Amino acid sequence: MIEVRHLSRHYGALKAVQDVSFSIDTGEIVGLLGHNGAGKTTIMKMLTGYLEPSAGTIRIDGLDIAEQRREAQRRIGYLPENCPLYPEMTVLDSLDYQASLLGLAPDRRPAAIRRAVERTELGAKATAAIGTLSRGYRQRVGVAQAILHEPRILILDEPTNGLDPAQIQHMRALVRELAREATLIISTHILQEVEAVCGRVLIMRGGQLALDSRLDAIGRRPRLVVTLDRDPDEALPALSALDGIGSAVLLDQDGTRHRFALETDDAQSAAPGVARAVCERGWSLHGLETERQDLEALFGAVTLERMEATHG
Repeated sequence: MIEVRHLSRHYGALKAVQDVSFSIDTGEIVGLLGHNGAGKTTIMKMLTGYLEPSAGTIRIDGLDIAEQRREAQRRIGYLPENCPLYPEMTVLDSLDYQASLLGLAPDRRPAAIRRAVERTELGAKATAAIGTLSRGYRQRVGVAQAILHEPRILILDEPTNGLDPAQIQHMRALVRELAREATLIISTHILQEVEAVCGRVLIMRGGQLALDSRLDAIGRRPRLVVTLDRDPDEALPALSALDGIGSAVLLDQDGTRHRFALETDDAQSAAPGVARAVCERGWSLHGLETERQDLEALFGAVTLERMEATHG
């Protein structure tokens, strides 16, 4: 459904996105995470055809977006973080105007608008001016605009911004319903939203794709946590280079003692080798244990600047 290969975007010397590749299948709900400046918004603008890549290819439902941009865009619904709305328009007028921009035939618009209003629960505000709506309701209007033409792909930037708890629950249910017929990419800074609705997560760091993982695999794969009395500048390269260790990151420190998290496919099997290597170097080993991760811990580890490059 979505195929991205070696995607890059440069602004002069600034490399906003560097050599990113991933594929997303029909019906997947994928969370796109990363700190500000990590490249999330740049990727979404390229996926929707509003920004041209410096290098790489994007295929939307088999269409090369560089060669068939308009046709590809017809299959995409996009909710930007700050959705542009005309405050003097009513909700129905706004949706009718958006339907015309999307190229929906006049005889199809009433049914499409009615369905979008029902799905986003905007009926009570249908004739209200957008300028009088709360932020939560304006967000619903943005979602209604994105789904008017029943796109095969939905890209939502911060879809729960400004929503109260009840509205968030409704938005989650709507996202799950939409995924029955569409592919969804959701960018958000709220990790709980990703955990609630997404089956997979892409984490960006410094313009690069730092992690692509299914959420159900995160909790199953424990990491090793080792406590040493060595300086991180010395310990991190050595730990990252050990057989079976993918990467190492500093978690915290207490005086001269430092706790390091080691990413590995099999924490139990890797532990003896780590202990042996530490002893061979003459370092004092103050702790070695396995620790299961949640998304918050994994996100923190992946996005820490001191994380070493993946070994091998």
